[in-house]
Amino acid sequence: MQLDDRKYLILQAIIDDYITTAMPVGSRTISRKSGVGYSPATIRNEMSDLEELGYLAQPHTSAGRIPSNKAYRLYVDHLIKTVKLNPDERERIHEHLVDKSRRVEGVIRSAADVLSDATKYTSVIVAPKLGTLRIKHVQLVPVAEKTALMIIVTNAGIVKDAMIRVPEGLDADDLYSISRVLTQNLADKPLEAVRQAFAEMLRDAADHRRLLGEALQVIEQKLESEDQSDIIIGGSANLLGYPEYSDVNKARSFLAVLESKDTIRKVLSRNGGMEITIRIGPENQVPALNDCSIVTASYRVGDHSNGTLGIIGPTRMNYNRVISVLDFMGRALSDVLSEYK
Repeated sequence: MQLDDRKYLILQAIIDDYITTAMPVGSRTISRKSGVGYSPATIRNEMSDLEELGYLAQPHTSAGRIPSNKAYRLYVDHLIKTVKLNPDERERIHEHLVDKSRRVEGVIRSAADVLSDATKYTSVIVAPKLGTLRIKHVQLVPVAEKTALMIIVTNAGIVKDAMIRVPEGLDADDLYSISRVLTQNLADKPLEAVRQAFAEMLRDAADHRRLLGEALQVIEQKLESEDQSDIIIGGSANLLGYPEYSDVNKARSFLAVLESKDTIRKVLSRNGGMEITIRIGPENQVPALNDCSIVTASYRVGDHSNGTLGIIGPTRMNYNRVISVLDFMGRALSDVLSEYK
């Protein structure tokens, strides 16, 4: 049995209604919708066919139908019609990103808040992969005798700092010279090449070998620790307000997934570099997310690194709205962070 235009029209009307109400949809409800134009009896027959084809389910006898995951997949692949955000919304998002912070961590945290607020779902943002980042600048700033503050800046604006021991006899001018040498040797190198650059500096250095060795250790520790904090979540409790998560055990399972950054990272990394990716229910390959859809988009920082924006919501999420927000946010975030390239 094939889906004809009438079945497509009725299925889309059912999905649109269920997204709004979260209640099983009956034939009379659909017949009253503008643009449908079929009697309840005709719609009931079509709904029976759609149920037989696996696009609808009937949760209770004599109740209306609800869309299946198969229906949502058809919906996002063929029926969805995205719309652009209005100018006021675009301006608010852009201003919020720019005003919150000029450091990339602050901008990304702000973006997570904006995403969750704009969609009323849970947002997840993965910062650019460190393997694709490049060191932009290294600076040693004297703060006390035998102590300096080491500041590391990457091309994505990620700033890390740590206290470092300084051999006796080095003044501010010496530290400035060493900072310049470090920056010259490390600038624009991918992080995996930093160790090799240090090895060459240590081999050729007549002085300051201990300081260089400690600098390498600090850089490795700080940048490796960034891998453990590269996922930012906004609106964690948003989904708990939806009837799908009124069950305590289901809500607890969902929150446990959010706490597992490894799980979230794996799920969001499956976007394969595509601009927009939609995974529905079991397609996420995480049992606790079987009732969720995850929509992801990519953003870029300069020419070498990229990250992922994601929205987690119920399978009946407002896909039109989510895709529009993610599409705009991805471009806006890329623009705001372009200064760090």
